[in-house]
Amino acid sequence: MKPITEIGKMIGIEPDQLIPYGKYMAKIPHQLIKDFENKKNGKFIIVTAITPTPAGEGKTTTSIGLSLGLNRIGKKAIVTLREPSLGPVFGVKGGATGGGKAQVLPMEEINLHFTGDIHAVSAAHNLLAAMIDAHIHNGNELNIDVRKVRWPRTIDMNDRALRNVVIALGGSSNGFPRETGYVITAASEIMAILCLAENLIDLKERLSKIIIGETVDGKYVTAGDLHAQGAMTALLKDALNPNLVQTTENTPVIVHGGPFANIAHGTNSIIATKLALKLADYVITETGFAADLGAEKFFDVVSKYAGLRPDTVVLVASVRALKMHGGEDKKNLKNENLEALKKGMENLKVHVENIKKFGLPVVVAINKFPTDSSAEIKTVEEEVKKLGVRFALSEGFEKGGEGTELLAKTVIESIEKDKNDFHRIYDWNLPVKEKIEILAREIYRAGRVEYSADALSDIKKIEKTGYGHLPIIMAKTQSSLSDDPKVIGAPSGYTFTVREVKLSAGAGFIVPISGEIMTMPGLPKEPAAMNIDVDEDGNITGLF
Repeated sequence: MKPITEIGKMIGIEPDQLIPYGKYMAKIPHQLIKDFENKKNGKFIIVTAITPTPAGEGKTTTSIGLSLGLNRIGKKAIVTLREPSLGPVFGVKGGATGGGKAQVLPMEEINLHFTGDIHAVSAAHNLLAAMIDAHIHNGNELNIDVRKVRWPRTIDMNDRALRNVVIALGGSSNGFPRETGYVITAASEIMAILCLAENLIDLKERLSKIIIGETVDGKYVTAGDLHAQGAMTALLKDALNPNLVQTTENTPVIVHGGPFANIAHGTNSIIATKLALKLADYVITETGFAADLGAEKFFDVVSKYAGLRPDTVVLVASVRALKMHGGEDKKNLKNENLEALKKGMENLKVHVENIKKFGLPVVVAINKFPTDSSAEIKTVEEEVKKLGVRFALSEGFEKGGEGTELLAKTVIESIEKDKNDFHRIYDWNLPVKEKIEILAREIYRAGRVEYSADALSDIKKIEKTGYGHLPIIMAKTQSSLSDDPKVIGAPSGYTFTVREVKLSAGAGFIVPISGEIMTMPGLPKEPAAMNIDVDEDGNITGLF
């Protein structure tokens, strides 16, 4: 690794402008973007993927690899990524800094405490929770209905025992006993707000709009009603600054924020992306999960809030994952199976079609594994070309930037030559049900939408209270295009069910919930944490 001051100089940031966190990490003051406001934006590349499988797609590795390839062919490129959550790091997924020769460094620090941003979000979230219960205990001047407090507590860890808890036991001095729960910090509305805020004033205003519950007569109560936004902003002041690190080839990376994409918008902060676009000729931003989640939410919601327009989209897949979508068992993925591969291509086809609905060009990148046969690679290439989009292999894991030069050149060709008529697929001002149904029909390929009585009641209240104009951030499984995590491939014509609809007024979106969405995951029988250790010199092993 090079000192972070050298990485900063590569993109025009002087050492005294950085806020160092040791030798290899630094924060960039978010106000610095004003110094570059007259500079033209670089080209903007969105990286998304097919529906995730246990076989792995390699979206983060491909995003990092693409930035390496672009820099290697003489282009000034930055990749912007989300910060890893400790829950997945110690659970099933592991870390989120890429892999092989396409990694972000220092990997251990980024995957663990990093610069403290996620801890700051946890503290601000729990401060608001404490202020709610203190207000109720000390007279409840706002007349908050204890049965309708909707603000949980949070912790950045997978801990299923905290999903549903009872608090304030032990006598009247501890407050009023009530049921509540915990969400993982990445699921906190504050994490979404941090990533959508433009500056400290915008951050404070958004925090003040958080709805924490209702009064006895059914009116919304906000964080602003509790005068909590000032202290919460103070806790988040430094967390609003993006983090600068580097790749395995010493190229710059900005890592900032970490909202989940199955319950929030799933993209790094607007500040990080906007800053990167002023500092580089090409910026790669990874969106969470598949194109039906993170990418759709970026196109329909984040891009409008940020005032950004993508230049092209890279859709990541792997031969292994495509075979799983074709019905192949995970333990047989090393074996060539062209039949399963062709069948699994239906999932990729839907995602390509969906991206095209936004008027955007597509480059399909196959993240190559050593077990992929030449016949399988050729089959995917032939099928992709039938879809009328560009194709390139990505070998960043094995070869670093050398293995992604072709992908980089293909992406540049797409930006320079392919038609781009970017638009959103729904108008924010449409009725809430109509917006939900457009997404269900056009993106998830459902035949119809069914609403529970609770969902219909939620929608009625949201529209009656003046929030119906907000965009939709669907909460649904990432494991399927549908609302059923067990359905692989390309389902269509099914009934999409909305069981409730939540309002994230601070973040500025409506959250319809379909299926059982886990906002507090649990650790598996053999979590990744079991393989992590530290030697006497402080070197960490087993963290990937």
